[in-house]
Amino acid sequence: MPARKPAAGATGRSGAQAAVSPMLSRLAAERATGVLMRERGTLFLSDGQVVHAESPASPGLDVLLTAGGALRPEGWWEAVTQAGPGQRVGRFLIDSGRVPRGALELCHLGALYDAAFFTLGPTSAPGRFRYGVAHWLGPIHPVPVDAVERETLRRRELLHRIWPEPATDTQPLIRTGRPVDVDVPRRRRTVLDHVDGARTASDISAVIGRPAFHTLVDLRRLAAAGIVTTSARQEPEPEPEPEPGAATAAAWPREAPGDPDIALLRRLRDALEAL
Repeated sequence: MPARKPAAGATGRSGAQAAVSPMLSRLAAERATGVLMRERGTLFLSDGQVVHAESPASPGLDVLLTAGGALRPEGWWEAVTQAGPGQRVGRFLIDSGRVPRGALELCHLGALYDAAFFTLGPTSAPGRFRYGVAHWLGPIHPVPVDAVERETLRRRELLHRIWPEPATDTQPLIRTGRPVDVDVPRRRRTVLDHVDGARTASDISAVIGRPAFHTLVDLRRLAAAGIVTTSARQEPEPEPEPEPGAATAAAWPREAPGDPDIALLRRLRDALEAL
């Protein structure tokens, strides 16, 4: 009897999930230890599990700990100085009583998944793996590669459902001038307050000390509501010079007065799907 094809939507390491990073999947199967370097970040592996992740697009563990009030900046640098050479910074923070174990693990997982999301983003540049390299932070809470890949895909799909234009994630953002609804949550208003025409989503995350993915979610919701946009989109394109004899045709409107605002309908659709 021929084998049946998996039903649509079935989970597993086949299909879309395996496409996140075939190299990472292979390293997990090998139970490799070392560092995977990609265009937008790095993943540190120990025995085939992800133990740490870093990306220039996301705030590091130090930012999350200090911005959230769990640790003073001087306490972080003391831990790095004393325990970094022995790759025991995480253990030092716990044993010295500077950070409770639960708080450290929570912040570490947040930083790991956040950086991994950007590190595992689509890229045309090949990744490189160096065996035997360990991070100075030391082990805190290893995460299976399967879990990292599933979460990365879940986040991609969520962002696409909210607002399918990824330029919001990387380009400087400006406010459109549309009035802000009174029901906009305070966290989202905090993000909006830092939209100034120069900062990107990563810049805003670093300033407010939050995981960058959370900022992407808030900004895409604001974009879907028509409150923010990229500075490139806001700049009007110059009108072409009319050709001789084309004045009559150019005088006609491109859309009839009663035609709906297609862009507004699209924003409303995406905003409702995001609820």
